[in-house]
Amino acid sequence: MSESMTTAAADLGAAQKRVSIQKDFVSNLMDAIDRGVSQLVDADMNAESTRLQALQVQQQLGIQALSIANSGAQSILSLFR
Repeated sequence: MSESMTTAAADLGAAQKRVSIQKDFVSNLMDAIDRGVSQLVDADMNAESTRLQALQVQQQLGIQALSIANSGAQSILSLFR
């Protein structure tokens, strides 16, 4: 009886150790996934920020081009006055 109780306790201890190892593994895996998702979000934000800056520069260049075109027309009109 004592021997079977010792064996059962040893089996229970081994199972507890396996569960603890699995818990640690899953915890580390969740941390790694969280870090990966954060890095992807950061990368997407950097890409979108760069894209926004490029679009703003294009908008500014378009405004300047229209301003130059309008001033050229104004200069020609002033010659005819």
